[in-house]
Amino acid sequence: MVSVIVIEFITLDGIVSDPDGSGGTPTGGWAFRHGPETVAGDKFRLGSTLDDGVLLLGRTTWHLFSRLWPGRNDPFSARMNAVPKLVASRTLTDASAWANSRVVDSDLVDAVKRERRDVIITGSLSIVHALMAEDLIDEYRLLTFPTILGTGERLFPAGGPPRYLECLSAEQTGAAVLAHYGRATL
Repeated sequence: MVSVIVIEFITLDGIVSDPDGSGGTPTGGWAFRHGPETVAGDKFRLGSTLDDGVLLLGRTTWHLFSRLWPGRNDPFSARMNAVPKLVASRTLTDASAWANSRVVDSDLVDAVKRERRDVIITGSLSIVHALMAEDLIDEYRLLTFPTILGTGERLFPAGGPPRYLECLSAEQTGAAVLAHYGRATL
């Protein structure tokens, strides 16, 4: 069974925008204020899912990651560099800057529905929202930081349809809490 998994850094008030500060927003960098140990490595417990799945990234996240990961050589970075990567973009034509990347050349929703591997989406809020609208997301792995920003883009936008999830696990990791949610079986 193929799963679509969303991984996000998120604040207590549901903000996911600019956790590293690369977006240049006034509140950007909020996740990194808690120290590197809170955000480093496989904090989302992807394990073999990363080995056997595919990353789905938007152009902005892909550009950021393509400058970050290729220069690193620790075990987690090696996994990030080796995993197949799909880039959803209407403007990017060349994804050769990061190994194993290719631009999705068809409709995003159709591409996800045709995928035979688990799909892991990191960041890339427009992709997450598009797949939410089609009810294609099976899991959310949220690294929740003890931060309230009051402004910014939310993972679950106001006015969206209700979603019923069940908490599969929760654990403290550094200053944050990793919560793993799946579709509720009602």
